[in-house]
Amino acid sequence: MSPPSYADALLQAAQSDPRVVVLTAENRAAIRSLPDVLGPRFVDVGIAEQALVGIAAGLALRGRVPVCHALAAFLTMRAFEFVRTDVGLPRLPVKLVGGVPGILSDGNGPTHQALEDVALMRGIPGMVVFCPADEEDLAIGLPHVLASPQPAYIRHNGLRPAVSHSPDFALGRAEVLCEGEDVAILAYGPLVAQAWEATQRLQAAGRSARLLNMRTLAPVDEDAIVAAALETKLLVTVEDHFLTGGLYSIVAEVLVRNQIMAPVLPIAFPDRWFRAGLLHEVLVHESLTGSQIAAAVLARLGSVSGDR
Repeated sequence: MSPPSYADALLQAAQSDPRVVVLTAENRAAIRSLPDVLGPRFVDVGIAEQALVGIAAGLALRGRVPVCHALAAFLTMRAFEFVRTDVGLPRLPVKLVGGVPGILSDGNGPTHQALEDVALMRGIPGMVVFCPADEEDLAIGLPHVLASPQPAYIRHNGLRPAVSHSPDFALGRAEVLCEGEDVAILAYGPLVAQAWEATQRLQAAGRSARLLNMRTLAPVDEDAIVAAALETKLLVTVEDHFLTGGLYSIVAEVLVRNQIMAPVLPIAFPDRWFRAGLLHEVLVHESLTGSQIAAAVLARLGSVSGDR
């Protein structure tokens, strides 16, 4: 039996909870089946992300659970002040779903590439940040995010799963996809699939590799990060985000907070947006394929093998 789509999972949530209202800023790609079913509980405000967030805040104040959809770059940046002030400051249960985040905007240029969205959203106190690995992971986590009284940002991901996910989901808990002691790869979003391929290649090369699907970056699974740092020779962070403010920054914060020294290999975008292209072309050009990640890890493991 195939896992439910995001639209199916959202519809099920709306049917079981009359407080759920679906909104969009003319971004219906993932939810085009819902307007005819939800009727007045589906609202399209047009290309007006700031109004979208303001309306959602008003609905939340009236006891609703608004689920807002817009392109990630505009939802998190054009409407940032509205998200921070209208939603974050009063900690309203508004759920923000960012479309085509990170490398999923593949064919679009820098104006549409959200590579700083995690940094912006996790910087708002109380904001949940959910970055599913694929559509199955998204459908598993969605009910938990909707049930939370906190505001939330969801990086929408409609990709088919490369791995089977555990239904045992909790905010702030990573999913362990495989265990290992030589290296721990921490990933989220669409690059979990590439990280999974990398672990298979590493194991074939005789290296024991652990893979964590971080799922939520706020709250983050600090215990899983600490354990990985203490129990493996190398931590690797893999993300379609700038180095600043994303998973690499989160890991660094956790290590400093716990007074742990550990080698870390970050794989991310250091200081630039990516060259637009089809997704597979972007992965190759930016050295984000499973084989390229595995090669980088093997090279780094060779340099740290005698350090610890």
